[in-house]
Amino acid sequence: MFSGIVEACARLVALRKEQENVHFTFSCPFAGELKIDQSISHNGVCLTVVALEEETYTVTAMRETLERSNLGSLQVGDPVNVERSMPINGRLDGHIVQGHVDQTATCTAVRDAGGSYYFTFRYPFDRQMARRGYLTVDKGSVCVNGVSLTVCNPTEDGFEVAIIPYTFEHTNFHAIGVGSTVNLEFDIIGKYISRILPYC
Repeated sequence: MFSGIVEACARLVALRKEQENVHFTFSCPFAGELKIDQSISHNGVCLTVVALEEETYTVTAMRETLERSNLGSLQVGDPVNVERSMPINGRLDGHIVQGHVDQTATCTAVRDAGGSYYFTFRYPFDRQMARRGYLTVDKGSVCVNGVSLTVCNPTEDGFEVAIIPYTFEHTNFHAIGVGSTVNLEFDIIGKYISRILPYC
């Protein structure tokens, strides 16, 4: 379980393909504090630490994860938003994030807002999935590349988010531009409500 409050930007230092899996090795400030089997959110994708070295750690992504997220397009040197799992006695500063990416979206616009930024994202609309809660609502929560954000101006197939300077500088939002692919996790509470409604 995560909160969507990014701890650091890790950097991909190596990747190795093994059949349909990819092993990613990252460097990040807290690498020395990690243990084997810990869960780390990478651009919103929950992955398990499988190997450790001095300043790096390795995680493995299987085919479905690579196809459903933007991890399959990572290249050595790319920045990735990372967050360790939330301690049970911690504050939920963002929203409930599972680390289970639902789909990707494409950035279609970035506009300046006097020092902050508005990013617009579009994703393939599927009416059946929308009925199951795979959508956004005004002032609701959405997780973009592992960052907990508030939705502005939702449409059938997209939404805007406002990014303050701190978030822009301390996450990989500074590397997102028009055409960039990001990972989306829709709000789990909305999914549960949508699932329950037909039975009420």
